[in-house]
Amino acid sequence: MTTSPRLVVRLPLGALSGLLAGFAALAVAELVSVTVRPEAGPLTAVGGAVVDRTPTPVKDWAIRHFGEDDKLVLQLGILAALAALAIVLGMVALRFRRAGAAGVLIFGVIGAAAALTRPDSSGFTDALPSVVGAVVAAALLYYLIGRLTQPPRAGRATADPDRGAGWDRRGFVIGASAAAVTSLGVGALGRYLTGNASQAAVESRNAVRLPAPASPAPPLPPGTQFKVPGISRFTTSNKAFYRVDTALVVPKVDAGTWRLRIHGKGVTRPVTLTFEDLLRRKLIERDITLTCVSNEVGGPYVGNARWLGVRLADVLAEAGVRPPSKGGPADQLVSRSVDGMTLGSPVEAAMDGRDAMLAVGMNGQPLPFTHGFPVRMIIPGLYGYVSACKWIEDIELTTFADYDPYWVKRTWARKAPIKTESRIDVPKPLSRSKAGTVMVAGVAWAQHRGIDRVEVRVDDGPWQDADLATEATIDTWRQWSYPWKATSGSHTLTVRATERGGRVQTKKRTGTVPDGASGWPSVVVTID
Repeated sequence: MTTSPRLVVRLPLGALSGLLAGFAALAVAELVSVTVRPEAGPLTAVGGAVVDRTPTPVKDWAIRHFGEDDKLVLQLGILAALAALAIVLGMVALRFRRAGAAGVLIFGVIGAAAALTRPDSSGFTDALPSVVGAVVAAALLYYLIGRLTQPPRAGRATADPDRGAGWDRRGFVIGASAAAVTSLGVGALGRYLTGNASQAAVESRNAVRLPAPASPAPPLPPGTQFKVPGISRFTTSNKAFYRVDTALVVPKVDAGTWRLRIHGKGVTRPVTLTFEDLLRRKLIERDITLTCVSNEVGGPYVGNARWLGVRLADVLAEAGVRPPSKGGPADQLVSRSVDGMTLGSPVEAAMDGRDAMLAVGMNGQPLPFTHGFPVRMIIPGLYGYVSACKWIEDIELTTFADYDPYWVKRTWARKAPIKTESRIDVPKPLSRSKAGTVMVAGVAWAQHRGIDRVEVRVDDGPWQDADLATEATIDTWRQWSYPWKATSGSHTLTVRATERGGRVQTKKRTGTVPDGASGWPSVVVTID
């Protein structure tokens, strides 16, 4: 069976038709999502569904290799896949016009299903962007392919249609050009309106004036920060603070319309709080180090900031909540984000006297949107996936036996106290230095327990005590440094920390799943 020369000539134009149809689908869906909500757009909905269904090892791999760009990589990958499918459908439609258009509709159904099954789905309206976009795209593809497979209406005869004539060149060019220009305009309009929709949230954040804390953080004692080039700053700036979450689109919540509901088992007085309600309460200010459970040994997903917020224990107590140690029926606090994320925290940890809070400020500023504005939860000593809900809007009291939150359903541990860990900031792996004194330095952490000792080993030599910076609080990391008398050659530097009470950081190397990585971090360096 041979392929018609006419069909070969048309293949690139069929592929172009598919791409234009795909572009139109995304543009129209973007505009329709403005009337629903930005998260209902097909790119975001499908991306979120992919994140939800991606195996944990693959997620860890993506975080390790792409860091905070993992979401951008995912979105670009989805766009590339959609472009490839659009090209295929366009070429298929040259032979099977209706089948190609039907294929576009099927992908619209897939986008709608993804939107409807997202944890934050608001109902059938979330399907509208994908459905409307697909219908428009199917109609456009059907029209463009019609121009490629039918002669012009003027009926001008050709000697041999298989040589490339016998199709409506003018109609195709006009239709394709109009589709491209219109899609660009619709997409730009959608982006503009989406930006306007989030402007209220931006303005609400700009209008926030954080009150002075009733309980300010104590001044940092002298010696908290070592003057070693390359060591992590004691306080991580908002811009440099790590971000790990599943939100493909950062939620922008208007503080004026934000509400927090507290309800569930053991709640005798259900509470609904506004942002202003929180600001009128007595606020506490504390230095607290946060750590992501996805942080590999010696990894970057740990940071320290000065947080401002309301004591979580006080808010829970006002709702009538009692911890299990005092007879309360709930042992799990499930926090829900506006994007549908659920986190499960031990009620006991939230009410045992540590500085657990509903945070409204970070390093003297309202929370950045990327870190949870207007309000996020923080419980010192627990990994973020069980304690640090961003964009929080709901707290339900329940039990670990009755409910599995998002990450527990994906094989992570129910309870996740942060492990004793350390990191070498300098020298960098595979770096070169001259023989003589080389400063080895970094940070160690065991939140809510504290660090008492850090030791450094060169190659297989004895462990040597490092100098410790002054401790700020047991909820923060602690800097350390060691002046190494370096000799020529290749050397392996290893570090381990000891928490208060004498427990030494374990040598056993484990991955991040199910409750955080463990092992001694090390770097290989060359001394000239």
